[in-house]
Amino acid sequence: MIRILEARRSQGHRTLSYPAGEPTLPERFRGLPVIGPAKCGAGCQACVDVCPTRALSLESDRLRLDLGKCVFCGACAEVGPPGAVTMSRDFKLASRTRAGLLLHGEERPRVEVLEARSRKLFGRSLRLRQVSAGGCNGCEVEVAALQNVVFDFSRFGVQFVASPRHADGLLVTGPVTRNMALALRKTYEAVPAPKIVIAAGACAISGGPFAGNSEVLGGASSTVPVDLYIAGCPPHPLTLLDGLLRLLGRLEEGGPRGLD
Repeated sequence: MIRILEARRSQGHRTLSYPAGEPTLPERFRGLPVIGPAKCGAGCQACVDVCPTRALSLESDRLRLDLGKCVFCGACAEVGPPGAVTMSRDFKLASRTRAGLLLHGEERPRVEVLEARSRKLFGRSLRLRQVSAGGCNGCEVEVAALQNVVFDFSRFGVQFVASPRHADGLLVTGPVTRNMALALRKTYEAVPAPKIVIAAGACAISGGPFAGNSEVLGGASSTVPVDLYIAGCPPHPLTLLDGLLRLLGRLEEGGPRGLD
């Protein structure tokens, strides 16, 4: 026990200061792909062709990005004309609506806070049941990291629970396979109203790289209503945390808010 306590003291304080301070991101972190402002015409066709999930398309000689399909491979930034697509370090990738993930130019997805009644219910204490609906476990690993000492989302009153009957909502990962559709629907029905649903990762939003497969339904919204979409493949724990805090009204464009 003494050795454990000594080791813990030597480690010091490890919880991130975010949202009070700016987080330190890994060197290889890939954030929001930013579309350049200039029209690039046929030169950007290479970006469209190389995208493995058809997240990029050309509209009037301008690139359009469907962030809900993007797997952040970075191939478009490598093959396209200089400045056509730039992989930024912006980790804020959540949107209240699916349409909010369709980006032109230098737009950013935005999260509108919950309605006053829901915010009053969930703003101080939110319990989530996580459902893996057929994913590769990449998103699940990042979701699990929210509970460690570095990210520690329980300090914001958010926790995962084992039973949907004890939950305020669901956090869904995976493309929703046919084998998991009924389980997801029954889990949703077991959550008492009012409730929220969060789709985390490209698979849960659009089917990701599995979209179009006959055994995949194409995301959480095919089976249950979704209140928050968090892009990524997989989404970084900071991306998940940022989306949750913005949904709860704890973190708005002007900065962090208290528990009021």
